[in-house]
Amino acid sequence: MIDVRISNEQQTHPIDENRLIDAVNLITHDAGITQGSVSLAVVDDPTIHELNVQYLQHDYPTDVLSFVLERDEAMLDGEVIVSADTAAEDAKTYGWNANDELLLYVIHGTLHLVGFNDKTPDDQAEMHEQEAKYLLKFGLQHRIDPA
Repeated sequence: MIDVRISNEQQTHPIDENRLIDAVNLITHDAGITQGSVSLAVVDDPTIHELNVQYLQHDYPTDVLSFVLERDEAMLDGEVIVSADTAAEDAKTYGWNANDELLLYVIHGTLHLVGFNDKTPDDQAEMHEQEAKYLLKFGLQHRIDPA
């Protein structure tokens, strides 16, 4: 198992840290990652907005950012940053709780770290299938219909 460290940098929304760490561990294990670390940061919208501008030149908050720092076949060092504010807002739209939405963001970001992409419609469909697979491991149906 790799080293997963979580940092809750916001105080507004309660989070289930163990559940988020479990998701990272499941995905990295399934991808054959046996060494390395993933830093998981839960932040607010102003913080993720600032990071989005700094690293991607996108002038708006987003739900998740992920950065591969180093990667080879069995080793990964990466970061996943998720917005608890965005999760709380989006959860209202999709009719589930903020912790479930936050879990989806962590799954999505970790899938990026292990090599999944969502640039093309085919990639997006594959990403949604993978998200659904991991959400199911936590007893959840994906909020997006993959069809």
